Amino acid sequence: MDHIDQIDHIGKVDQRILSAFRACGADPRVAGAARALSRAGEHGALWLAAGLTGAAVDGARRGAWLRATALTAGAHAASMGVKRVVRRPRPATEPLVRTAGRHSFPSSHATSAAAAAVALGALGVPALAPLAAAMCVSRLVVGVHYPTDVVAGAALGALTARAGARWVSGGSRD
Repeated sequence: MDHIDQIDHIGKVDQRILSAFRACGADPRVAGAARALSRAGEHGALWLAAGLTGAAVDGARRGAWLRATALTAGAHAASMGVKRVVRRPRPATEPLVRTAGRHSFPSSHATSAAAAAVALGALGVPALAPLAAAMCVSRLVVGVHYPTDVVAGAALGALTARAGARWVSGGSRD
């Protein structure tokens, strides 16, 4: 299989997986949950609010919470930058939500969700990982991203947060 055939195959698999998740949105309960997650995750709002709340209530670790929140915001900004360079169009499907932009790669919702799961999760918020995973899946259910967009976004977020882990814990920023 040559390079072009591999890309075509990945595209077909991407579309099949998206169609399967998008079909789950036919259930009004699933669609409602996916819409709510999409709204909460817009521009990383849910994760930024979680980090700022942690900083407000945990004075002893306020700095760590603020650094983790900044790292999450930075990962989100990085995804927006990549999106402007790659410019992959969103899937040609009827979305269940409106989007802030026309481009889909990488998923910024997935980027900020994974960054928060790693950075804020390291501060002891165990429920973040399942919530971040649900956020990622919601982007497929509402039909605004291909699976490869979500995987790339989650990888970008997790790697960004992992790279800044020492900084969050108060160490240097290597």
